[in-house]
Amino acid sequence: MTRPPYDCEVNTASPTGTQVQLRRGDVTAQIAQVGASLRSLRIGDVDLIAPYPLDQPTPSCSGVVLVPWPNRVRDGVWSDEGTTRRLAITEPKLGNASHGLLRFASYEIQSTDDAAVLRAAVVPQTGYPYLLDTSVSYDLHERGIDVTHTITNRSSAPAPVALGTHPFPTIGDVDPHELVLRVPAATSFEVDERMLPTGTRPADAALRAGVRLGDVTLDTGFADLDRDDDGRVRSTLTAPDGRRVTLWQGEGFDYVQVYTTPGYPGQALAVAIEPMTAPAEAFNSGLGLRRLAQGETWTLHWGITLD
Repeated sequence: MTRPPYDCEVNTASPTGTQVQLRRGDVTAQIAQVGASLRSLRIGDVDLIAPYPLDQPTPSCSGVVLVPWPNRVRDGVWSDEGTTRRLAITEPKLGNASHGLLRFASYEIQSTDDAAVLRAAVVPQTGYPYLLDTSVSYDLHERGIDVTHTITNRSSAPAPVALGTHPFPTIGDVDPHELVLRVPAATSFEVDERMLPTGTRPADAALRAGVRLGDVTLDTGFADLDRDDDGRVRSTLTAPDGRRVTLWQGEGFDYVQVYTTPGYPGQALAVAIEPMTAPAEAFNSGLGLRRLAQGETWTLHWGITLD
C-alpha cells in the first residue's frame, strides 16, 4: 500500500485547522495548520511548549510564523524606496499592522513520522505588492526539534522581508515562576505606549546572568545578541533541578523578543521567546530588513532542546 504524502489528524472542530502529529522515540510534537504553529513539544510526559486547548484559537500568537515582518509597523504605513505603502491595521487597539501576513493562513502540509514541511504563499495585497513562497520545516531529534524557514521572492522586483516566530517554551512539570530565564543580549529597545521602539538602552545585566521568571514582566525586544562558537544565540529556561530548555537562533536571527503573560490558557505564567530577523518597525527603520532579489531564497534556522 502506498503511504500518503502526509500523516495528519483532521480536527474539524479546531480553529487552528489540521493538526500534524510527529514522534521520534519519546519526543513528540504537534504542528497546527493555521500559522504553521508549533503548538506542542514534549519529551516523555514533560511539555517543552506551553499547551492550549484544541478547541481554542491560537492564544497570544503562540508558535505562529511571522512573515514578511514580525512585531509591528506604526499605523501600517511604510516607505518602500520612496513609495508610501499602507498595510491593513491588524492590531486595532494600538493602531498597528502586526505580525505579518500569514498569521491566519492555512498552510499546505507534508509530513512523515518525525518531520513536517508546511508551505504558504504571501500574495500581493494591501500595502505589500510582492509575491513570496515560504516554507517551514519541523524535524524532531532525541533532544527536541530543529526548525528551518525559507522565503523565496517570486516578484519581478526586490522584495523587503523579515521573519520571526512566536514559541512559548516551558518545562511543564515545574512552577513557571521558579524557572530562571537567561537572554544573552547587550541591548534592549525602549518603546512608547503603542509598543513601538523609541530608542535603545543597555539590557538588564541580571537578565544576561539569569532571573527568576516570576520576578520579571517583559514585552521587550533585544539586540546585540551573544553568539557561541558555533554561531548560535542561546536563550534558556532553567529549572531548580538543573534541567534546561534552550531556544537557539542561527545566523540571520539577530534579534529576540521576550514576552511574559499571566493570561495564557491553563498557565499561571507563560513566556514567549521569539527569534526575529528584525525588530519592530523594521519596514521604516530598515533594521534587519532584507531585500530579496527576484528568485532569491533566504534560509533560516532555530530550534529547541532539553538538556
